[in-house]
Amino acid sequence: MNQRPEEHDEASSIESLLPIDEHIEEGHDNEGRKVRHRGIYLLPNLFTTANLFAGFYSIMCAINANFAVAAATVFVAMVLDGLDGRVARMTNTQSAFGAEYDSLSDMVAFGLAPAILAYQWVLSGLGNVGLMIAFIYVACAALRLARFNTQIGVVDKRWFIGLASPAAAGVVAGVVWALSDNGVGAIDLPVVVVILFAILVALAGMLMVSNIKYYSFKDLDLKGRVPFVAILVAVLAFAVVFSDPPRILLLLFLVYALSGPVQYALRLRKRQNRAV
Repeated sequence: MNQRPEEHDEASSIESLLPIDEHIEEGHDNEGRKVRHRGIYLLPNLFTTANLFAGFYSIMCAINANFAVAAATVFVAMVLDGLDGRVARMTNTQSAFGAEYDSLSDMVAFGLAPAILAYQWVLSGLGNVGLMIAFIYVACAALRLARFNTQIGVVDKRWFIGLASPAAAGVVAGVVWALSDNGVGAIDLPVVVVILFAILVALAGMLMVSNIKYYSFKDLDLKGRVPFVAILVAVLAFAVVFSDPPRILLLLFLVYALSGPVQYALRLRKRQNRAV
């Protein structure tokens, strides 16, 4: 039985609502010829979706005043964020869609989630000032991610220009986790500590949009052979971290955040000495 024209039009309109099957992406093959791919890669985008959910869950926990879990979930999001990119590269499933989806997920997990966590924890007590500081962090995270996307393939991949958003989130969430894990609440903190934390949140945001270089660790060869002692070092590192995760992770991210300004100051001093 032949299908009536109006039924065919209705079926076509329904099919046009299906986003995955209609996604077409242009790319190039190994010989440089332009090719068109329909659909998206499932495996790396599953990790990106898990990263997005971790950020969303962190926000929900922060709203419900479950600050320790909210902060810990930000670190879970970091692991998932690192996995989606490496899985895509190992399976040769990189795509423009995946890169954009990853940036949107990072904005939730490392932009909105830490800012809302910080605001709900203590910044709300500063009134409009706390709200402004939280927004500064969110805006800087958005600017950082937008700039990063435009610099792909242009800058040296061994270095980040500005503090990476996961590292900035690690500093903010690490402070909350370290203090909340000890049962310290917002009402227990002196005003000086609250002000210092607010300054830290603002500085983390400003470092994201700075021109300070940070080592990216992207040139590490994880697929090649390494000496046996490297496994022992890795085991020792895991043991140290799991001995006191909140404070050890906070220390690591603080050291990394400070490494950029310190290296910048050393390079500036070296240039001044050469000029003299």
